[in-house]
Amino acid sequence: MTPRERVHRAIRFRSPDRVPILFFNKDQDQSDIVLVDVVRHFMGEKKDRSEWGFDWERRDETMGQPKTVLVEDWNALDTMRLPDPSDEHRFDGLDAARALYGDGTYYCASLVLTGFTVMSALRGFSASLEDLCMEPDKMERLADVVFGFEKAVIARAAEKGFDGVAFFDDWGTQETLIISPDQWRTFFKPRYKDQFDCAHARGLDVYFHCCGYIEEIIPDLIEIGVDMLNLSQPNLYDMEALGARFRGRVCFVCPISYQTTSITGTRADIFREAERLIGNLRAANGGFIGYVEEYHSIGMSPGNYQACIDAFRSCGGEKTLHR
Repeated sequence: MTPRERVHRAIRFRSPDRVPILFFNKDQDQSDIVLVDVVRHFMGEKKDRSEWGFDWERRDETMGQPKTVLVEDWNALDTMRLPDPSDEHRFDGLDAARALYGDGTYYCASLVLTGFTVMSALRGFSASLEDLCMEPDKMERLADVVFGFEKAVIARAAEKGFDGVAFFDDWGTQETLIISPDQWRTFFKPRYKDQFDCAHARGLDVYFHCCGYIEEIIPDLIEIGVDMLNLSQPNLYDMEALGARFRGRVCFVCPISYQTTSITGTRADIFREAERLIGNLRAANGGFIGYVEEYHSIGMSPGNYQACIDAFRSCGGEKTLHR
């Protein structure tokens, strides 16, 4: 079974031979899914400039925060230079990836940062939250610009031979959504649906990454077409309850918790968490993808990184799944 077929079977609940694994930032030659960036959010020698025009400020090796607010005055939206979605060079990475990893891999066009995350980078996070309540018409204009650009890139990505498209938009705090579920459903849900429909109409699967606790909107994300749901902080959830509600309805993509187990846990702890994730979130015929990211920047040891790989391979391996 090729990696591409394995991922397709996991997403569609058609009994892959084992749990696929996504390697995010290291060892992609071992990954069933390879994410290829098609939006340039980390340009330049120091990877500190977005093609949207803002710069990143960093104190460590993590992504950082936007240094400047480009839409401090709403008039700036009329004169701001926008990225060109039709720039053919934004897809050059796919040919390079195919040369490295072959035709049998599942390739996902990564939009890198999307939706509200980009909006809040351009307008400022606090101002964006205020404007959703006080200046919704102006936020509508900003959303049209950002979501419209992304939709145009999605349409072009489909022409290039990608298997899926990846969205990255963080909606959760440690305990709840950053805005009310009703506000999210009114303002953002229709826009996501439009993007996801665009992807599906062109044969692309939808991968949606979200940090934080977002259980209130998981039914909405499933309803509007998310195929792979990347919950990056599984430690925030009641795993048994989450599986009881959603197992078999969406393909979960989860790491060993980056806030807890993969950083401070033992090898045995990591294996137990892998067993718990797969046991609760994977249906009998698929619906789970392991996620591995090298995170020394927040304290992950080389041993724990390797343990995460070993745990998903062991707990999600063919002999374990079918015994």
